[in-house]
Amino acid sequence: MFKSALPIATALTMLLNTAAMAADVVIGVPNWASAAATANILKVAIEDNLGLEVALQNGTNPIIFEAMDKGAMHVHPEVWMPNQQNLYDTFVTQKGTVKMNPNAVLSDQNICVTRATQERTGIEALSDLTDPVMAANFDTDGDGMGEMWIGGAGWASTNVEKIRAKSYGYAETMQLMEMDETLAMAQVDAATTKDKNIVFYCYTPHHMFSLYDLVKLTEPAYDAEQWSIKQPTDDPNWLEVSTAPTAWDATRLHVFYSTALEATQPLAAAMLGNVSFDTEQVNGMVYALSVEGKDPAEFAREWVDANADLVDAWFK
Repeated sequence: MFKSALPIATALTMLLNTAAMAADVVIGVPNWASAAATANILKVAIEDNLGLEVALQNGTNPIIFEAMDKGAMHVHPEVWMPNQQNLYDTFVTQKGTVKMNPNAVLSDQNICVTRATQERTGIEALSDLTDPVMAANFDTDGDGMGEMWIGGAGWASTNVEKIRAKSYGYAETMQLMEMDETLAMAQVDAATTKDKNIVFYCYTPHHMFSLYDLVKLTEPAYDAEQWSIKQPTDDPNWLEVSTAPTAWDATRLHVFYSTALEATQPLAAAMLGNVSFDTEQVNGMVYALSVEGKDPAEFAREWVDANADLVDAWFK
């Protein structure tokens, strides 16, 4: 996630100069599979039913929200809440320039190990990683500290996982790895194949639970009074001032769209307020793109054709 306003402003300036601005609707595309699938499905559905020109534009969460606020983009296909609470507070509650579709895909976020890892190490709870002896089970480079993937660079959840590691105390015993999800899943695959220990950030909807026998590490139940989260865009000292020593709250995935679209493309705005998916459908999207390697645009065309009744309902 960007740590100052300057990179966001620069990116927005570049975006405003792109050909995408000639389109009737511009959909932002964050860097994970389910968002790419959803963005392409929305594109096909709007073009088929409304005859509008729809463009896709890559962007991070802060960039897409800023762009929806400025009119450079109109849709974020998959916002994770409460991960993006700060952006919700700014653009939905305070400015009123962005709206949230109320239909949610339910999700959860955890730290996982493979079952074989648990059997070898005896790890049960996330707090077990604060023990240097336990953490050493995940040391792959011989430096005395374990390694764990906590998410992709730029993900709000990655910053929250840093806060959680600090709050629990395993930031002192584990190296927190940020990398592309594809590389992280390749590490899980290699560890499984070679009978090596591995611990990592896990979430649903995701194909990882279809491919591997995973165990979620236990944690104290979510406690809102103990969660105080700041993101880099909120406070330069975000990590120091934040705490999160319990499990995540229940997670919800929503489509968000620009309020201005209600005036410029009211039929598209109404449709975006009606869109709904369920967890099984999103799991299928992730599996198709991440495991089967399907092209997002081709997959979206097939998905819309196969779910014609559901898509038609979005426009009523």
